[in-house]
Amino acid sequence: SSVSEAALSAAGEAISLCITTAGVLTLWTGLMEVAKTSGVITFATQMIKPLISYLFPRLPKNHPAVELISLNFIANFLGLNWGATPAGLKAMEELANLEKERQNPPHIASDEMCTFLIINISSLQLIPISVIAYRQQYGSVNPSAVIGPAIAATFINTIVAIIFCKIMQMRPAQKKNRKSN
Repeated sequence: SSVSEAALSAAGEAISLCITTAGVLTLWTGLMEVAKTSGVITFATQMIKPLISYLFPRLPKNHPAVELISLNFIANFLGLNWGATPAGLKAMEELANLEKERQNPPHIASDEMCTFLIINISSLQLIPISVIAYRQQYGSVNPSAVIGPAIAATFINTIVAIIFCKIMQMRPAQKKNRKSN
């Protein structure tokens, strides 16, 4: 009976946490839609184009993946991890289409795909919404106290990811091996 009570209690907490998280994400996703409609996303995309060009040097400047990658990065930066997923999937699809155009084997990920995935995973965040929602759900006195440490941790993580990607992009032996496979 205590196992049943614990299971029911945990299920109730899980549902409550999902509702809280869904509410927070709905708010931020709605704000992202307003930002997209109002042109803020287009403006932000223009602002980070130099960064996109640096991270993805072989990606054509006006390729559809550029806006999708930018949208994904912006959503992740604002802590909308789940909200960033649709743009991330579409960006990866566009990068795969680019590789088809380049007539590269479909089973090999390009440098652009690997870079996008690694930087996406590193997830530089200004506002860790999910963590704040979890802390609020479990009664934290100050749920937003994690913002500073989260910014520092994700900043360092993203810098390391970028350095790793740039080192991997410079390895000529790896590129030759890719083309021969």
